[in-house]
Amino acid sequence: MSVADVAIVGAGAVGCAMARRFTLEGARVILLERGADLLSGASKGNSAILHTGFDAPPGSVELSCMQAGYAEYLQIRDDFNLPLLETGAMVVAWSEAERAALDGIEAQAKTNGVNDVRRLTAAEIRAREPELSPRALEALLVPGEHVIDPWSPFLAYLKQSEAHGAEIVFGAEVVSGAFDGTTWTLQTTRGARRARTVINCAGLYGDRLDATLLGMASFQIKPRKGQFVVFDKAASKLLKTIILPVPSERTKGVVLTRTVFGNVLVGPTAEEQDDRDRATVEEEALRGLLAKAEEMVPALATVDVTAIYAGLRPATEEKGYRINVRGDRNWITVGGIRSTGLTASLGIARHVYGLYSDMGHQHAAIIDPIMPRVPNLAEHRPRDWQTAGYGEIVCHCEMVTLREIEKALSGSIPAGDFGGLRRRTRCGMGRCQGFYCNAQLALLTAGCFASPLAVGDAG
Repeated sequence: MSVADVAIVGAGAVGCAMARRFTLEGARVILLERGADLLSGASKGNSAILHTGFDAPPGSVELSCMQAGYAEYLQIRDDFNLPLLETGAMVVAWSEAERAALDGIEAQAKTNGVNDVRRLTAAEIRAREPELSPRALEALLVPGEHVIDPWSPFLAYLKQSEAHGAEIVFGAEVVSGAFDGTTWTLQTTRGARRARTVINCAGLYGDRLDATLLGMASFQIKPRKGQFVVFDKAASKLLKTIILPVPSERTKGVVLTRTVFGNVLVGPTAEEQDDRDRATVEEEALRGLLAKAEEMVPALATVDVTAIYAGLRPATEEKGYRINVRGDRNWITVGGIRSTGLTASLGIARHVYGLYSDMGHQHAAIIDPIMPRVPNLAEHRPRDWQTAGYGEIVCHCEMVTLREIEKALSGSIPAGDFGGLRRRTRCGMGRCQGFYCNAQLALLTAGCFASPLAVGDAG
């Protein structure tokens, strides 16, 4: 059995970025994911905001990783064909107490090096966002906060990793392992794999993986559910800026934002639960989100809801990232990466490679890496249906072409299940939620997935 330099467990946002970084640095990488596709766990439910780190704890690992990740995303996005919807953000004060809190948020932003923030009066808020409720008293404008595609970057990272020799294994849950002093042998549901170093990026199961293979975990995952409501594309004309709340000690609060897909999103809630796999939606919470959105932008009361969903965040008993090194066991744990992980993932990968180097590992970095371009899914940039030869439109709500479906089911890192196909193409994600296109999708994907899509399945 061959021995990899590094085995990365988990193909969420952090695991995909980690595989890319270690591969580019010249390490021989194997990525093990228990799901059928990348982003099968917590990462698929992110809110797609590229954060500046203006409100991160000063001097923290989280802040440095966010800002490094932010800078690297901007540097590589054009080469990968990744979108950026330049929106800016406003932290809006709706009460006198919240207005008083803006001073501290502004000071923290400048301490964190985000010096372009500035205060907006009520009149300036209304000039920028005419549809925002006149109840807004004051705001802190953060020009560098933007919206990105929540899924395509990580597909690009894995495609680049695979192009340079990384082995990516789906359906490979790690069930046990043994370390002989130099090498780990990991037993998975797809057979045994060997590697000199293990990096635990298992997200919601990170503490359990540590406990199983190391005999103890230094943190405890406390799943936190976030529910979201997605408004129809007609809502996009009502908002151009990300609307952020003044945060509390426990949560950043409910956000109102556009998406690159042309919708408007409100959420998340913050609900503790024990279940690590199922994130249900509940009418009461969803109605609360609708009320909150309509309170901020009253005209949203006239806009239909396209979709509702819920995701889980791998929160722990502490706020900060839980990145721990066990040099005696050739093991690095990357846990507790919550809502900032989308932005920070590239920076976390760089940080962890530094820790790995400090353990005495060195490789010859790739000089001129391949930069595979991924399909554009963003509504503000040209889509595949606008180019001749696409065959036919399969999903009319989201204008997904047959050519896009066929490409997503073939080539490098093909979709491993229907969720993966949706995240690669947007099929079935529009107004009808697959009611009209799922029958054809079932035919097109026949034999492609271990769990086939049934005709009439809403996905």
